[in-house]
Amino acid sequence: MKTHNSFDEQYVFAGKAKTWSLIAIVVGVITIALGFLTDTERTFANLLLMGYYFTCVCAGGVMFCAIQYAAQAGWSASILRIPQAFGKILPIAALILIIIVVSGLSMKHTITNEDGKSYVAPYLYAHWASHDLTVKGSEIYDSVIAGKSGFLNEPFFLIRMVGLLGIYSLFGWLLFKYSNNEDDFGGMKYYNKSFVVSCVFLVVFGFTVPVFAFDTIMSLEARWFSTMFGWYNLAALWVSALAVITLVIILLRKAGYLPWVTQDHLHNMGIFIFAFSIFWTYLWFAQFLLTWYANIPEESAYFYRRWEPDFKIWFWLNIVINFAAPLLVLMSRDSKRYTSTLQTICIILILGHWLDYFQMIVPGTLPQKDHWYQVITWIEPGVFIGFAGLFTFLLMSALSKFKSLIPKKHPFLEESLHHHI
Repeated sequence: MKTHNSFDEQYVFAGKAKTWSLIAIVVGVITIALGFLTDTERTFANLLLMGYYFTCVCAGGVMFCAIQYAAQAGWSASILRIPQAFGKILPIAALILIIIVVSGLSMKHTITNEDGKSYVAPYLYAHWASHDLTVKGSEIYDSVIAGKSGFLNEPFFLIRMVGLLGIYSLFGWLLFKYSNNEDDFGGMKYYNKSFVVSCVFLVVFGFTVPVFAFDTIMSLEARWFSTMFGWYNLAALWVSALAVITLVIILLRKAGYLPWVTQDHLHNMGIFIFAFSIFWTYLWFAQFLLTWYANIPEESAYFYRRWEPDFKIWFWLNIVINFAAPLLVLMSRDSKRYTSTLQTICIILILGHWLDYFQMIVPGTLPQKDHWYQVITWIEPGVFIGFAGLFTFLLMSALSKFKSLIPKKHPFLEESLHHHI
C-alpha cells in the first residue's frame, strides 16, 4: 500500500509468516501424536480446549461484524475485512471442534469414580455420556444424570452442536458474501442486506450461545449448573476475539498493510477490550459470589475443586491476568493509543483467556495432582502452538483471497478514513 487512497493491493501470505505458521502446525501435530501415545486423557482435554477457543474466536469475529452493521457504525468500516476473515474460517473451526467432540465421545477407557468403582467411559463427557450412569440397577447409576438424560444424550447433543455451529457459520458466510458483492456492484442493496442479517444473527447468537457453552463446556461436569455460565462464556468469547482482531490489525500495520488504520481506530479497539474485560470480571465475580453465598453443595463443588492445591494458584492467576492487567494498563487514554502497549495487552489476554478455558475444562476432566506446577505439562503449550499456527495459516490465507483489505464501497468508508477521537 503506497498511498492512503490506494485500496487495490491484495494481502500476500508468504515469507516468515507462512513459514512459522506451518512450523507451528507441525509442532502441534507432533505434540498431539505423542500425547495420544503417553496421556490420551490430557490430550483430549487440550484438544477440546483449543477447538472451543478457536471456534469462539472465529464466532467472535462474526459477532464484531454484526454489531458494527447493526449499530450502523462508521468508524470500523475500514477494518471489517479482518473479522470477516474470522467468519470465513469459522466453518473449518466448527468442523474441527465437532471432530474432536465426536472422537472424545467414541473412544472409551476405564476409569474409577470416587466410590472406587471402575467402569467404561468416553474420554470426553464421561460425567453424562457413560451408558451405565442412566441405567437403573447399575453400580454407578446416578439419578441426577438420569434426570438430565432427555437433554444430555449423544444424538440430541450432537444435533444441537452441529445445528448451532452450522447456523453461526451460515451468518458469517452471508456477511462475507454481501461485503464482496458490495465491492463488485456498489449501492446500498448489500449493505442493507448485511444490516438485516446482522440484526437476526445477534438475536440468534445471543439466545443460543449460552446453550452452546452449556453443552460444550459446562456438561463436562454435568451434576453442576450455573445460570451465569453461558453469559460468562459469551464475555470470554468476546474479549478474546477483540484481542485477536486487534493483534492482527497491529501486526498487519507493522508489515506495511492497512495504512489507513490510525491510532484512533486502535484507541476504539482498546476501549472495547478495556470495557468488556471489566464486564467479564463482573460475570466471573457474580457467578463466584452467588455460588459462595448460596453454599449449595452441588453448586459449590465446582469451585471447591478449583480451590484445591493443584488449581488454586491458577484460579487466582486467571482473575489477575484477565482483570488486573487490562484495568491497570488500559485505563489511561495514552495506553490505548500506544501500539506496543496495546499489542502486549492483547497477547496477555489471549494467554489469559486460554487459562480461563483451561480452568473451565481441565479440573473436571483430569485426575487431581499433588502440586500446582504438575497441572500444566508439555502437552498444553504444544497443542496451543499447533492451533495458533493453524489459525494464523487459515486466517492469512482467507485475507489473501480478498481483492482488497478494505471494503471499498462501504457507505461509511469515508467516515472511517477520517475517524478521529
